[in-house]
Amino acid sequence: MKKVAIYGQSYSISAEKELKILLEVLQENNIVSFIEKKFYNLLVKANSLDKKYPTFSHFNDLNNSFDVLFTLGGDGTILRAVTYIRDLGIPILGINTGRLGFLATINKKTIKESVALILEGEYSIQERTLLTIKTSPETNAFSELNFALNEVTIARKNTTSMIGVETSLNNEYLTNYWADGLIIATPTGSTGYSLSCNGPVISPDSKNLVITPIAPHNLNARPMVISDETKIELTINSREKDFLISLDSRITSVSKNTKVFIEKAPFTVKSMIPNNQSFLQTLRTKLLWGEDTRNETNL
Repeated sequence: MKKVAIYGQSYSISAEKELKILLEVLQENNIVSFIEKKFYNLLVKANSLDKKYPTFSHFNDLNNSFDVLFTLGGDGTILRAVTYIRDLGIPILGINTGRLGFLATINKKTIKESVALILEGEYSIQERTLLTIKTSPETNAFSELNFALNEVTIARKNTTSMIGVETSLNNEYLTNYWADGLIIATPTGSTGYSLSCNGPVISPDSKNLVITPIAPHNLNARPMVISDETKIELTINSREKDFLISLDSRITSVSKNTKVFIEKAPFTVKSMIPNNQSFLQTLRTKLLWGEDTRNETNL
């Protein structure tokens, strides 16, 4: 490892202590660190750095000479960091200074240990599926960033009335979901918004997507797991003239006569996992799976 990028929240330096630990470890190993410019300016203003660092502020400032992009924050920080990486293939390693942290799995108390494992080659790379969308008629809202790591969500706007989301899979009609909206989630996103709407947990290496209705009115509507090779077409019926489309944390308003086409993106995001972490360990820790005194002897 010779060169890394570091991304954090540009409005908060709550991870100041963790950043200093990370920079110290990287410096000890003669690794060049680039810090995202807005985050860097915030740190400089707070006198949190002891020297100058090179910065990046755009997708074009990064390339495949970077060995990894560290994020400091929660899962939302990683979702924003993906917009810098796009299809460059730079692995992401998330240090969790937020709350739940399914993507940012490195505990802030184990930064030195985890980085040491990375430097020793004790890690694995997970290829994480993304979704991409097209609309008809076309909208310019997602012209450059028409991909999502977690999910694409269709939701009602400016109304308390449900919307109808007519759904077809590979050009075959499935059903019309009458609900507050519909989530199309990747395995990565299965532990996000979809999970809160009773969607299933899907292993990150699964070749699947999940369709999860949001508060459906037809009570027999249930989340559905499909192949990630499926092409999805959505047509929205609403009393209002607009509805909302969100790609992870990016959201736009779209006319109700717009068709939405969703499919697997032609590239993946690489997630770097030190050997002291695993998805199953994360499930036990974050979702409190197995929190039963009868299981104590098995942990």
